Order: sequence, then structure tokens, then C-alpha cells
Amino acid sequence: MTPMPAAVPQNEALVPPHEAAERARGFEPPRSHGRFGYSAIVDRPHYRWPNGAGVAVYIGFNVEHFAFAEGLGSQLAPSRDGVDVLNYSWREYGNRVGVWRCIAEFDRLALPTGAIVNTALLDHCPQVVHALAGRGDELIAHGHTNAHSQGAWEELRERALLRHCRDRLRDATGTTPRGWLSPWIAESAVTPDLLAEEGYGYTLNWCHDDQPTRLATRSAQPLWSVPYPQELNDIPAIAARRLDVAAFARMIVDNLDELLHDAGAAPRVMGIALHPYLIGQPYRLRAIREALEHVARTRDEGRIWMTTPGAIVDHVQALDVEQRA
Repeated sequence: MTPMPAAVPQNEALVPPHEAAERARGFEPPRSHGRFGYSAIVDRPHYRWPNGAGVAVYIGFNVEHFAFAEGLGSQLAPSRDGVDVLNYSWREYGNRVGVWRCIAEFDRLALPTGAIVNTALLDHCPQVVHALAGRGDELIAHGHTNAHSQGAWEELRERALLRHCRDRLRDATGTTPRGWLSPWIAESAVTPDLLAEEGYGYTLNWCHDDQPTRLATRSAQPLWSVPYPQELNDIPAIAARRLDVAAFARMIVDNLDELLHDAGAAPRVMGIALHPYLIGQPYRLRAIREALEHVARTRDEGRIWMTTPGAIVDHVQALDVEQRA
């Protein structure tokens, strides 16, 4: 028996083709960035981090320098008329005092960091950059100063910024940075392309996944996205959402414990983003200390891989794992 054709709803059958096309206009797929396609984490190849760990943890330690009385900058309180001494000096506390308090704590717990640094620090307080390099931290380029945002820059100017940061850190420390985080997470339409063309291996700008993702670039040169936290990040949590520091410390512990639960099915990356002008305040570091001690204990128990973003990229490249998340 020949099957009967499916019935067409009467209202659709009466719509002329040109009118149906007109109705569909505006319902095309939304614009895409074109850097990666959708990939469900439950459908990807399974692998582990070194020593069989299910979670790779890194500290993204953001050390920044700002212009005085001009440009962008985080705020402790609204600025008033005249020169904004309050917010500038609050941020400067991080470079003069807070950063050293944090380094002492990282040393006590033997925690490496991915040190995300402005090159303006090399003019303002080079001791800080050399101290981070001297303890073996991975230096990650973070623009020249967080007083500026590159997202609206034209391509030649943005390329010059990437080159400057790469070359200045290499000349100062002897090591060429492989990673990048834009000040204010600002990107132009071609930032990933320029990063690949200027020799960077990965970016921290994207927070879309729990695993590294290979990004498409116009030159087909490789560029990885390593997950960078916007939740486990003291600026959005404490400065923007006004969370108590104890709540932020609890977030770090809970996030790690939940990812350890998830990691049986798929490996995960967990970053912790800290800024010394926030976490370097005495009362805040006292609260964060307990969370960092929890991280160190799980490392000592062999349950996590305490690492840096560059080492994460090395591992996935060695495994030839290509994620399209």
C-alpha cells in the first residue's frame, strides 16, 4: 500500500512560497564567531592529566599597573571631582604590599602561578616581575597597562601591542610568553588571528568550557583557549557582586570539590583568578588562605594536577586531543 502523504496544516498550505520565505527572514542562525563549533563535553575523547589526575588547577595571578588620573581602572568607591587619588592608591597597594603578601603565601604552600602581567610593571616596579619569574611562575602577557582596552583598536595598533608585550617580557626575563589575557578581556574581531600570527600559543580570554579548546584562525596557525574563570575571579565576585571574601573562599572550595566529582567522566580545568590589590589585603588573604590550603591538600593527595596554563597546553598537544567546544 502506498503511504498517504503527511497532512499539511491548512493555514500553511494556503501560504504562497514567496510569503513563506518572507516570514522566515530574520530567523536565520545568529551570527557566529567562527572560532569553534559546538561540542558537548559528554561526547569528547577521554583523557587524564599527569599522574592520572582528573582536574588541572592553576592560579591566574593578575598583577597590573594603571595610569594616574586617566584611563580605566577598578574602583573601590565612586570617584569624586578632581584627581582620583583614592582608587589609584588602592590599586597601587597591590604592587607595593599585597603582591608580596600573596607571594609569601604561594611560597609557603609551594603553589605555582600563571603570573598575568602588564609590561608597564617593568617600568614601574620591575622587582615584582623578576620575583615572579624567579620563583618559576609562568609569565603571561596582559597588555601594557590596564588603563587601556584594545577592543576598538585598529589592526596595526593591536598587532604592535602584542609584539611589544611579547618582546618586552622576553628581553626582561629571557623567556618569551606563550599566553595572553587582554586587559578587561577586550578583543577585536581579529585578536585570536593576531595572537597566532605573533607566536602566542594560547589565550585566556574565553570562559566557555571546562577543557582547552583549539581555536580556528585565519592563518590556520594553532591557538588554544585555556579556560579562564569569570566566576572564580575576585574582581567579578568581590568588586562587582560585592560578595564577602569568606563566600569567595567557599566558592573556590566548592568549585574544586564539584569538579573532582565531575572528573570521573571527563577531565577538567579550574582556574582561580586573583589580584593582589584585592586578595593582598590582610583580612582577605586570611580568608583565602583556607581555600588555598584545601587546594594544596588535594594536590598532596594526588587528586589534582597543580599547574600553569602553558603546561596544560603542552599536555593536550602531546595527547593530540582536539576539542571543538
